Amino acid sequence: MPSQVHALHILVKSEDEAFQVLYDVNHGGDFGEVAKQKSLCPSGKKGGDLGWFGRGQMVREFETAAFNLNPNEVSKPVKTQFGWHIIKVVEVK
Repeated sequence: MPSQVHALHILVKSEDEAFQVLYDVNHGGDFGEVAKQKSLCPSGKKGGDLGWFGRGQMVREFETAAFNLNPNEVSKPVKTQFGWHIIKVVEVK
């Protein structure tokens, strides 16, 4: 089980928006470009890049989803107190 992940994410307000973003990414949209256009998180300007993080650094729902993804895998929409996230794991260690 990884102790750290390097992930990107896209944050939107609604579940409907999250499923639209997921559709876009799964049908040829570049994750980083979609993040720049759609993400409400300041990390969107960097293509959604959150860098490396370990356990206990993100809210529980986000962390659980991120640590259960394989490199280059994209999550289904994940709801947290901040909104809805689409997460892509780049690397694990």
